[in-house]
Amino acid sequence: MKRQARGGGPTAFGASSVETVEDRVANAGEHAQTPQLRRRLGRADLRAVPEARKALRELLRTWGRPGRSDIAELLTSELVTNAIVHTDREAVLTATVGPGGLRVEVRDFVARRPRLRVPNADDGTNGRGLVLVQSLADSWGVRAHGVGKAVWFELGAGAA
Repeated sequence: MKRQARGGGPTAFGASSVETVEDRVANAGEHAQTPQLRRRLGRADLRAVPEARKALRELLRTWGRPGRSDIAELLTSELVTNAIVHTDREAVLTATVGPGGLRVEVRDFVARRPRLRVPNADDGTNGRGLVLVQSLADSWGVRAHGVGKAVWFELGAGAA
């Protein structure tokens, strides 16, 4: 089943028509065991960034073509960093490996949507996170939930 990437509305990111990993997992059957990482990220705890990368690396130890897990780690660290730095609240990281690929989602509890910014050379490394996600993920987006939002990306195991 194909559907619009989540996020809706004029400020939604990732608005291409995609079949999500979530769709593929649901279509594979309810009883299938799906490797998953779920981690609570503490408020303003920047130690969560390398810890999330390490946990994801372990989950993806045998996943995908060479280099795909490195991209997944980079993009995950960007989403985790954004949630910790820009919300001043806790967040939840979920990574799910399905038959067609990986879906990573960082859910926070602040409704303010992230802004995709063109990085300024004078800003050092600020403002590049979502540009990296947009450039390297197969699909990505932002979706609202009850008391906040989830920023997600997906990578196929074999896509370049």
